Amino acid sequence: MSADRENHDMTQTDITLLLADAADEVEIGIAPVQAVMRGGRRRRARRWAAAAATAVAVLAGSAGATLAVTGLPGEHRTQVAAHPASAEARHVYDPQWTTVSRGTYEGREWNVSVQVWGAPHNEAEADRQFDAMDARGIKPADVRVSADLIGKISYFAIRVWDGEHGQQVMFNTVRTLETYAGTDLEAIATRFSSDPASSGRLVIGIVAKTAREVTCHWKDGRVGVAHPLVGFSAQDDGNAIRTVDGFSTANWFVCVAPQGTVYQSAEVTK
Repeated sequence: MSADRENHDMTQTDITLLLADAADEVEIGIAPVQAVMRGGRRRRARRWAAAAATAVAVLAGSAGATLAVTGLPGEHRTQVAAHPASAEARHVYDPQWTTVSRGTYEGREWNVSVQVWGAPHNEAEADRQFDAMDARGIKPADVRVSADLIGKISYFAIRVWDGEHGQQVMFNTVRTLETYAGTDLEAIATRFSSDPASSGRLVIGIVAKTAREVTCHWKDGRVGVAHPLVGFSAQDDGNAIRTVDGFSTANWFVCVAPQGTVYQSAEVTK
């Protein structure tokens, strides 16, 4: 996924730090032959944010970090910040894992889950994360060597059918998770299993946290509607919008096409 950016030069003597919400130019990878990326994302300009009243600078130290805060003229306070969280607490080696949807196809269960791996801080952490990913049979996007993972979050939407080896369908490795707003949406169409007859019937995507309804349009004119859900029940039809642990900037959704038709498009309708 790529993000448009809009830069604004700012000159204010009382502002010493600009915070930039800017993501690396990267692309989502998708499983070869398996999935087709569909448009529908409404791009928006990135804006530079300014620290208006208080400037904050972080000074790295051997025993941790010292936070220097400047506020009113003549005022200066310092405090010692907590030590950085461990790699385990940051989910570097064992990802946060959320099931977004599940159902049955040909009498056997399928499910879609999202894994979110925390950013390694150094080569040792990156090496171990790379090995952990390899052991799970997943490959991060645009990563040639383990050191490419340093400072980057990785996420994977994975489809599993009948307990078979999971197929990563929609995935990325980025420094900052992109924020979705309004009707922003990314979606792909894939299949329930290795059976080509199910191609185009399983739709997976990302929407803004504020989205209350996603409508998926099928090629025969019918629609499927996904709403925010918590937990699972026997009445679930596979259509759902869910919060994903570790993915703080957006929610994920799944739509399931009925037999005899396939995906055409998707949109945020509420």
